[in-house]
Amino acid sequence: MTSYGAAVQRPSATSSNPPSQTQPDESKQTPNLEKNQPFSFQVTCPISIPTTPESAAARIIKNLGKFGLYYTEFVWIVLFIALIPQRKVSLVYLVAMKEVAILYLLLLRAVANTVLFRWLIAFDTRPIVLPLLAIGTCLALVLTHAGIHLLITLAATLPIVLAHAVLWIAEDCSMNEEINQESVPLVHTV
Repeated sequence: MTSYGAAVQRPSATSSNPPSQTQPDESKQTPNLEKNQPFSFQVTCPISIPTTPESAAARIIKNLGKFGLYYTEFVWIVLFIALIPQRKVSLVYLVAMKEVAILYLLLLRAVANTVLFRWLIAFDTRPIVLPLLAIGTCLALVLTHAGIHLLITLAATLPIVLAHAVLWIAEDCSMNEEINQESVPLVHTV
């Protein structure tokens, strides 16, 4: 890691001897990094309009993979708020299905590397189970007469989610190569 600024050496209280000739002077060896690396300020905007439809589709796919959980949570929160005043039973079903989905994902994360789990389930079940939970939630909402709330919520939130997925490009913007080199993952996988 690079340290910026001048190095300060404090004299020790116990040593009153002058520095000997055999020890090199540290103030002459430490280069002044402020002169070598001037301060630069760069403003970046993580949002831009894609140039082609292909780049927009690629951006949507990448952002749905990266922010899919946040998009789902956003839609869920808006639907939760819409159901609070009138549909208490639908609200209970919505919360219960979310808890089932959370427990399923936690179970997958907790036992994914065990031999028994690999023997029972030989393939990734998330693309099957999570859409089934979403369909079950939608059916429960329709059967409890909250279908109109679901449609209005989806009509209001999906354009916002889609606009964010098309316009967000923060991963493509890098401010400085040195900053990217200093970023180290917390967990090293081998």
